[in-house]
Amino acid sequence: MDFFSPVLNVLARIMVGYSALFLIPLAWALALDPVDVQAIWMESIALSLALGLALWAATQRQRRELQPRDGFLLVNLVWSVLPALSAVPLMLAIPGLSWTDAYFEAVSGFTTTGFTILSGLDRLPVSVNVWRCLLQLFGGLGIILLVVAVLPLLGLGSVQLYKAEAAGPIKDDRLTPRIAETARGLWRVYFVFSAACFLAYRWAGMSWADAFMHMCSTMGLGGLSPHDASLGYFNSPLIEGVAIVFMTLAGVSFARYFVVWRTKSFRSLLRDAEVRAYLGVLLGSVLVLTVVLWQGQTYDSLGHTLRAVVFHVVSFATTTGYATQDYSQWPVFAPLWMLALGSFATCAGSTGGGMKMVRMILLFKQARRELVLAIHPRMVNPVTLGGTVIGPQVMASVVAFMLIFIATHIGLTMLLLISGMDLVSAMSAVVASVNNIGLALGSIGPTGSFASLNDFQTWVCTIGMLVGRLELLAVMVLFVPQFWRR
Repeated sequence: MDFFSPVLNVLARIMVGYSALFLIPLAWALALDPVDVQAIWMESIALSLALGLALWAATQRQRRELQPRDGFLLVNLVWSVLPALSAVPLMLAIPGLSWTDAYFEAVSGFTTTGFTILSGLDRLPVSVNVWRCLLQLFGGLGIILLVVAVLPLLGLGSVQLYKAEAAGPIKDDRLTPRIAETARGLWRVYFVFSAACFLAYRWAGMSWADAFMHMCSTMGLGGLSPHDASLGYFNSPLIEGVAIVFMTLAGVSFARYFVVWRTKSFRSLLRDAEVRAYLGVLLGSVLVLTVVLWQGQTYDSLGHTLRAVVFHVVSFATTTGYATQDYSQWPVFAPLWMLALGSFATCAGSTGGGMKMVRMILLFKQARRELVLAIHPRMVNPVTLGGTVIGPQVMASVVAFMLIFIATHIGLTMLLLISGMDLVSAMSAVVASVNNIGLALGSIGPTGSFASLNDFQTWVCTIGMLVGRLELLAVMVLFVPQFWRR
C-alpha cells in the first residue's frame, strides 16, 4: 500500500479539482435544461468531490515526492478514473444507457477519439451535449498539463508526469526552465486558440451553444457533435472553412506556437521539419484525392469535389473525425488513404492522435540510412532532425514504439475478429481507436453505428482508445515486471 498511497493521494486531489469541471454543464443546464437535468450535475459534483475527499483523507499520511514510475502509474489512473466519473451523468441523463456504453462514450470524449454510441443527439439536453464536447477540450491537451501546472502549488513534483504524458520521442526538451511554467504557457496558447475558434464559429453562423461545443471538438481534435449529422447539419461552406483552418492549426505542436509567442517570430515554426512534412502531406493528399474523385465522377463539379476532399482529408489526418459526406461511397482508395493519414500525420505535441509525424520522419530517415550503409558500410551517416543528430537511444525508442504499435493493432484486430466482426470493420475500428481518429469503415462507417457492437467489442475499442491516447509505451510499461520491483 505504501507504493500506491502517494500516487492515490495525488489522484484524489485531481478528482477533487475535476469536480469543478461539472460546473460548466451545470451552468448550461440552469440556463436551458429542466430541473431534473440540473439535479444530475449537482449529484455528479457531489459524487466526484466525495470520492476525491475520501481518498485524499485515506492517503494523506503517505505523501512523498513522485518518482518516475509514479508518473506512469498516475497518468494511467487519471485516464481510467476520470472517464469513469465523466460517465456517471451520461448514465443518469440518458435512459437505458448501460455502464459499458456510458464509459465508452466518456473515454471517446476524454481521449479525443470522437466515436459515439448514441443516436438522437439533437434531442439530448443541451448540457449533456456540452459535457460530451467539453471532455474533448480538456482531454486533448489539458488534463495532465493542467495538473503539471497545479502540482507544484501542492508541494509535489511534476517532471515525471510531463515525461510520462508528453507526446513524441523527443520530450526532454524544456521550453522554459521550470516545467510548470511550460505547462501554463501551453495552456495559455491553447486557451487563445480556443477563444478564437469559438468566435469564428459564432461569426460563421452557429448559435452560441453550437459554437462552444464545436470549438471544444475542433481544438481537442475529437469531432463529437451535438448533431447526428455532425457538421453536415449546417451545410455551410463557411463553417466548414472555419473547421478546416482550426483543425489544421490544432494538428501542429502547441509547443511551436509557444515558442512563436515568446520569440515573436515565426522562424522556428516555418523551419520545423515536422510542420513542413505535416503540411506537405495534407496538400499532397488533397491533390491526389481530388484527382481520384474527379476522375471517378463522384461529384458533379470540381468545386464540390474539392470542398469534400479538403474537409475530409484534414478531418481524418488531424484525427478529428468530423464528416459531412458519406465517404464510404467514394472510390475505395480514398477512405483507406485517409484512414492511413490519421495514423501518423499530426505533429507531436498537438491534440491529435496517431504515431505522430516526427516518428514517421525518423523511421524514414533510419530506413534510408540503412540502405546507404548497405552500399557504403564505413560511411558516417547519422540520422538528423532539424540539424540535430538523433542519438541511438531515441531511435531505439522510436523502433520499439513502432513494433508495439503494429503488435497492438494486430492483437486488437484479432480480438474483434474472434468476436464475429467482419474484417473491414475490425481493422478500421482498431486503426480508428488506437489512433483516436473517430471515423471508421464497414459496419461502423458513416452509415453504421457503434451501437451495433456487443459489450466485448465495445471494451476492445475502449481499451484501444486509452492505450492509443497514452501512446502505448506509457501503458505497456506497467506490464514489465521490473516496474513493480522496489
